[in-house]
Amino acid sequence: MKANKNLWVLVFICVINSLGFGLILPVLYNYGKTFGLTQQMLGVLTASYSVAQLFATPLLGALSDKFGRKPLLVLSLAGTCISFIMFAEARSLIILFAARILDGLTGGNISVAQAMVSDSSTPAERAKNFGILGSSFAFGFVMGPAIGGVLSNYGLQVPFYFAAGISLLGVLSSILFLKETNTEGKKIEDVNRYADTFMSLFTILKKPIIGTAIFTGFLLTMAQFTMIIGFQTFSIDLLKINTTTMGWFFACFAIVGIIAQLGVPAVTKLVSSRTLILTLSTIFCFAAMLLTGFAQGFLIFAICLVVYGLFNGLRNPMLNSIIANHNAKTEQGKVLGINQSYASLGQIFGPLTAGLIAGISVHAIFFLSAGYILIALLFTLRLHSKEQN
Repeated sequence: MKANKNLWVLVFICVINSLGFGLILPVLYNYGKTFGLTQQMLGVLTASYSVAQLFATPLLGALSDKFGRKPLLVLSLAGTCISFIMFAEARSLIILFAARILDGLTGGNISVAQAMVSDSSTPAERAKNFGILGSSFAFGFVMGPAIGGVLSNYGLQVPFYFAAGISLLGVLSSILFLKETNTEGKKIEDVNRYADTFMSLFTILKKPIIGTAIFTGFLLTMAQFTMIIGFQTFSIDLLKINTTTMGWFFACFAIVGIIAQLGVPAVTKLVSSRTLILTLSTIFCFAAMLLTGFAQGFLIFAICLVVYGLFNGLRNPMLNSIIANHNAKTEQGKVLGINQSYASLGQIFGPLTAGLIAGISVHAIFFLSAGYILIALLFTLRLHSKEQN
């Protein structure tokens, strides 16, 4: 019962956290334009968060193995709160970049929350619980863009202040209601030095199943964040959608992700192999993204993204379950932190390459995303083969 109660507290915190992030999605491009932000610079701004997170997350994950999950989660949420205030008070592009970097440096909340779920779940429950946690993030993305779009009518800074407020609510909820799950962490004598922890980014790829799963997640994340840049530029520059409408568009995209992740228990009952589910979902994501590249109007564009969002929603629950089930309990925070670092790496290269190829056409961004998914598909087949052996 205590584990279940903690899970739902985590769900509430993750909803708050993702709500804050989702709030700024419809307004980020237009807000940045007031400081001279271009399509190419939007990719760099998006990637700056992930560059900082890449270096910080492995250390935060290892520290959570030593000192506990709760203190690190509180630190991460506090950093997010401060970064949103910096966004709202920004007077130049430099401050925008500084805010994103600060958020990235303290952005270990996803991996720490995942580690807490892993701590308190059996191997059979992990896919389901990761799906519940993932759906909580997706729920925040449903409400966030819609609220952000509405609040932008009162000023482009308003969504950032609102996001800071709900991030502060997440900090208080963590302190007051969240129970520590890593009760054995303080018995570990030491934490690896940062250099050793960072080197694990490379050595972990040698592990047949965990390494392949992490690299597959990197490719699929890169594809998703490539798509997000195309989503924003296609919607604003070609479809001429305003921030309020785009907020609702983002919300609909997130709803299908929730449906997919809440459906994880049913899917795993039908297909027991996590790697097979991952492979099938990747095939559908590839087809949807490839067709998105040919879209000219709203209807085809929306249908393709709904299909992509539905099957992409199965990605993280499957990958996180595979990684956690093949990993020692004493290293859950560290390994899931490394996994998040590779996700951060995908969030770096995705927007950057999308920004570069945007000079050709907006459609080329979606073809590039499809290319990343196709490569990931090859690795999912390899992962499935390794799991069967």
